[in-house]
Amino acid sequence: MNASAPRARRPRRTPLLAAGAVAALLVGLSACGSSGDSDSSASSASSASEGASAGAFPAKVATKFGEVTVDKQPERIVALGWGDAETVLALGGQPVGASDWLPFGGEGVGPWAKGMYDKKPELIGTMEPEFEKIASLQPDLILDTKSSGDQTRYDTLKKIAPTVGVPKGGDQYKLSWEQQTTMIAAAMGVPEKGEKLIAETEKKFEAAAKAHPEFKGRTITLGSRTSEGFGVYVGGTGRVDFVERLGFENNPEAEAKAGESFSVPVSKENLDMLDADLTVMAPIGIPATDISGDPLYKAVPSVKTGNALVFDDKDISQAFATDSVLSVSYALEKVVPLFAEKVAK
Repeated sequence: MNASAPRARRPRRTPLLAAGAVAALLVGLSACGSSGDSDSSASSASSASEGASAGAFPAKVATKFGEVTVDKQPERIVALGWGDAETVLALGGQPVGASDWLPFGGEGVGPWAKGMYDKKPELIGTMEPEFEKIASLQPDLILDTKSSGDQTRYDTLKKIAPTVGVPKGGDQYKLSWEQQTTMIAAAMGVPEKGEKLIAETEKKFEAAAKAHPEFKGRTITLGSRTSEGFGVYVGGTGRVDFVERLGFENNPEAEAKAGESFSVPVSKENLDMLDADLTVMAPIGIPATDISGDPLYKAVPSVKTGNALVFDDKDISQAFATDSVLSVSYALEKVVPLFAEKVAK
């Protein structure tokens, strides 16, 4: 199944977010710095916070490729990873170049980041970034924290400027918004600001969960439909992490079928697998009515009882897909009332 912003399976609250997303949403999608490349210098993904705690420059950030050193306050940042540019903006920076993954167009960010740019950045390719264009921007820092983790890509970028790539274990977009914020804040020399942003966002989740005790323990299906068919997300995706923070339990049948992928396909003959206390579906590359109007979908028990929701608002769907410190706050504001309305039925 193709889907947006997928992530490989992981225990809850460790790195997440999605590679197949790239395929699904985008199909149809002289060294001037210092960075260590020794595997022995790479620590666990969570050790990125150690770099953040250092504070003053030179700042050090642990990555899959080794410890990266940023000697001084970066002034020309190119943000290539999924959601990296939004994170820089949230931390008070202004990328001069950025990749537009979803794509949003314009400045390359969602409505939750509207108006945060002083000047539109140069938009860079996603899976195949234009390295010459990046070099022409004369960056002093390149961010590629939520990315494929491809060695050749990293080796090419680090020749242009110090590059903060994926953390150890973070290949194929397996990075949570918390860790993304921590790593980028460290590289920008504003670790305290990153910690504050994370704490504020976590409080929003806690407040939403407290305000809606009816979510706790309820099962939920998070699925999507593309031109290829239906699928359900499993643990390790940003969407599932999002709803679990609110107290929901992800579809047990889907979890039982989960493998290494971010989702499991669901045949039309087995659409009852979508059934849960709440079923939430997102269209990808198709009209929302292709889901809501499908007779087999309408026969799913939760759909028949009105405990189902199809996202027909592109902004909400993309907020889930982006999974940045800015977009999750937007998603909380928009979807929690929708969930509450459907769970109450």
